[in-house]
Amino acid sequence: MGRPSTPLLSHELIAEAALGLVDRDGEFTVAQVAAALKVRPSSLYNHVSGKAQIVEAMRGLIFRDVPRVSLETDGHWLDQVRALLRAYRDAFAAHPRLVPMLTGQTVTSPDVMRIYDDLARILTEHAIPADRLLDVITVLDSFVIGSALDAVAPDQVWDAEHAQNPDLAGAILTSGAGRQRADRSFELGLDLLLTGLIGLAG
Repeated sequence: MGRPSTPLLSHELIAEAALGLVDRDGEFTVAQVAAALKVRPSSLYNHVSGKAQIVEAMRGLIFRDVPRVSLETDGHWLDQVRALLRAYRDAFAAHPRLVPMLTGQTVTSPDVMRIYDDLARILTEHAIPADRLLDVITVLDSFVIGSALDAVAPDQVWDAEHAQNPDLAGAILTSGAGRQRADRSFELGLDLLLTGLIGLAG
């Protein structure tokens, strides 16, 4: 019998199977991925070295379709940063149970490193000092990850009845709920961070 026209296994198929398990259960094992693909666990090791490499394959999968930013055609540099961070947040928010795994290991996925490369290029070409570059990227990263988790938080994050401060209680009752509130808060945070970048760039 000849070889199948479509490979039975690949990095992408393994990542998709693992991501389905994580989205459902918040965790996965190599054995579970193999079972989902109807192969033996040993077959996976012809394509990946172990669980850590599967996590990186999932990282690459969810960020694969984030568009590249062109410094020549995509407008003002702050708009470029804003577009990147929006896409980055949406990718995380689509798979919130994957976030703890991704933050628990070093980023090596080429598809994800290109996003950081684009961000670093934009920032350095607009006067962010080299000795502050990684600090800035870390701040932006932390904001995006937190905002992604907020986007999938319960519709009502705070209970107004338990607020001691009347202004806080009023804000909880009048500021909306769910994704609408999360999106508004995200855009405010972007405005504050980008204003800070302008000051840092001088």
